[in-house]
Amino acid sequence: MRIGVLTGGGDCPGLNAVIRAAVRKGSDTYGHEFVGFRDGWKGPLEGVTMALDVSTTRGILPRGGTILGSSRTNPLKVDGGVERIQGNLSSLGVDALIAIGGEDTLGVATALAAAGVTVVGVPKTIDNDLGATDYTFGFDTAVQIAVDAIDRLHTTAESHHRVLIVEVMGRHAGWIALHSGLAGGANVILIPERPFDIDQVCAYIEHRFASHYAPIVVVAEGAQPKEGTMELQAGEIDAFGHVRLGGIGQVLEREIQARTGYESRQTVLGHVQRGGTPTAYDRVLATRFGLHAIDAVHEGDTGVMVALRGTEIVRVPLSAATSELKTVPLERYEEVEVFFG
Repeated sequence: MRIGVLTGGGDCPGLNAVIRAAVRKGSDTYGHEFVGFRDGWKGPLEGVTMALDVSTTRGILPRGGTILGSSRTNPLKVDGGVERIQGNLSSLGVDALIAIGGEDTLGVATALAAAGVTVVGVPKTIDNDLGATDYTFGFDTAVQIAVDAIDRLHTTAESHHRVLIVEVMGRHAGWIALHSGLAGGANVILIPERPFDIDQVCAYIEHRFASHYAPIVVVAEGAQPKEGTMELQAGEIDAFGHVRLGGIGQVLEREIQARTGYESRQTVLGHVQRGGTPTAYDRVLATRFGLHAIDAVHEGDTGVMVALRGTEIVRVPLSAATSELKTVPLERYEEVEVFFG
């Protein structure tokens, strides 16, 4: 069997571990052949490939990013995109496809499976917002990077008696903000699931200064103020219809300083959260996903995604992976509010 592998969407620590595990077991245990598709769905759409075997995947376990490259190409927005992919897979002799990605990448995989392509999905997103799996690899690394930054910012905030605002990733789900803010001892955490009251945020900040400590505010990039309290500018739209986010930290910096009089500074972690070597947890989870993905392909299972349930790796329908985002429950957010202010 000849199996194609691609990585789509934003890069994520652990992608290379998935590729390595699938290729290693697929080649050594099952005797399959592999081909790597370059730059997400652009690869199968345009027939752009690279060699993928045990030798090309040796030593990539601790590497961040993806050796296959990635993009946000959406073949469903291209006239005849699905048919072009089917034609390229056929001409290249590819019998099955392993698609590693998040909501958008797996949404395309779902459409291809419905069109008859043998495809197995692997969940990838640092946001941890795919509903069909308990955790996605990359999330643990992103949280640890954010916590390391917050730990350092505490000391400079105290030294200069400033408000320090840390903007982390999280378009629709605030898992990174929640976990990193809680682990890093933030005084305010703002997430997309719950619109915030800027006056309440400022009250928390003033209460923190009254206790002779400087506040840290952790905010997810997709956090929104309550209607009519603050204005945010909309960004550009990508191929999957998502608004390019970023800027909430800057707005908060300006508003907090104007309303409280305390000097405020923002730090946007941005792509730092997605780069670099994955944590041990993410390496193990990604490796297990890769091993189970190649098992599914070998067994002829199609239209499925490997997922973590408890400590076990299971298979779920691809459609379940993209049907509903996993957002932070209100009760989880309320747990941490005791530490605000």
